[in-house]
Amino acid sequence: MTNAPEDRLIVALDVANALEAMQLADGIGDAVSFYKIGLGMLTGGGLAVANELKQEHGKRIFLDMKLFDIAQTVENAVRGLAQFDLDFLTVHGDPHVVRAAKEGAAGKDLKILAVTILTSLDRADLDDSLIRAGDVKDLVVERAAKAFEAGADGVIASPNEAALIRALPQAEGRLIVTPGVRPAGSAGDDQKRIATPASAIAAGADHIVVGRPVWRASSPRDAALAIQAELQSPQAQRPNRG
Repeated sequence: MTNAPEDRLIVALDVANALEAMQLADGIGDAVSFYKIGLGMLTGGGLAVANELKQEHGKRIFLDMKLFDIAQTVENAVRGLAQFDLDFLTVHGDPHVVRAAKEGAAGKDLKILAVTILTSLDRADLDDSLIRAGDVKDLVVERAAKAFEAGADGVIASPNEAALIRALPQAEGRLIVTPGVRPAGSAGDDQKRIATPASAIAAGADHIVVGRPVWRASSPRDAALAIQAELQSPQAQRPNRG
């Protein structure tokens, strides 16, 4: 599958409830064709928003649940979510979780994306969590390779690791989706490993996820269009694999 250029931008609908999410999407209109709905929206009508955007507005949907549990529970959860005809779903990148998620998604077009290490974390955070010693980039690349070997359709990783992951033999034909993307001049917020949209794509990402720089803007549509323009610039040109 080759992704359309406008699909490279995924806007995170990290707002309070379904009403705000739909108002935001309506205001952005055709400037964005792909939306992410995460845990923060789940209790605010997130699945209803996903279904409406997909079925009535023709948008692609990334459900960012970061599932983690015993294999049978993950498989059952993914099988249920796969009935919603969504596009991407995240799970933690542990091989047993990835394998279970792929079983649950069997027969559906739902892509299973493995989370490597959250882009809000740095080495000090990993130390606090008792994660083994090592450079964050090295750990991310190692986790990505293991997730691919377990069958993941793609991985979530920061723009700083995208090029290293893209160089992996196991990454051939797989997706790299990068959160932690901020247009030049934007606040970093709680992200610690960030890059601009163009540099993330140039480094090997297939899709970038942008939230607050779009929905906090005085005109979210204009903010999205500016990012789309950057993604079409010479600085962002590379074959887009999907």
